Amino acid sequence: MSTVSHTGTPSPTGIDAGAGHSRRTAARPASAATRLVMAGVFLWAFLDKAFGWGYATPSGKGWFDGGSPTRGFLGGLDHGPFAGALRSWAGNPIADWLFMLGLLGIGLALLLGIGLRVAAVSGAVMMGLMWVAEWPLARHTDHGGLTRSTNPLLDYHVVYAVVLVLLAVLAAGDTWGLGRRWSAVSLVRSNPWLR
Repeated sequence: MSTVSHTGTPSPTGIDAGAGHSRRTAARPASAATRLVMAGVFLWAFLDKAFGWGYATPSGKGWFDGGSPTRGFLGGLDHGPFAGALRSWAGNPIADWLFMLGLLGIGLALLLGIGLRVAAVSGAVMMGLMWVAEWPLARHTDHGGLTRSTNPLLDYHVVYAVVLVLLAVLAAGDTWGLGRRWSAVSLVRSNPWLR
């Protein structure tokens, strides 16, 4: 069976070539919009933790107020095989700096559409570490209470990591971003991992 493509010639595969082109064309703004939404996720987390806007970080407890962005999350871990070690990192200035620079760097890369490969790898590592810290495999805390884990394997950290990798693979920064210009820079051309 063959169909007629948008050019008027029969397609031996039975797939309309025009439909494939229109799907690819529609995928570009969809991936760009997803990239911008993810930028908002990372940049909001950075800004709330930096300034203590009263959402995840109480007012007056932001990083710029002298608070620690890792103390609340890591200090409150109460289950999982790594909870004790991770609690010891809570409030450590190196952990604070790495976490905040990671949030800001990933967020800016997504917003601008540049360095998406680096953002995908570093973001996937960050999400993996946060998954390990929350340890959704556990049903109960170390004190016997419920962990409130909704899925033992696939939580939002895994989803975010997969989306970051997908955005890099799709070159989502080329639409509504600076991805094409960034790719034309000689340093990036000679080091494709920077794309």
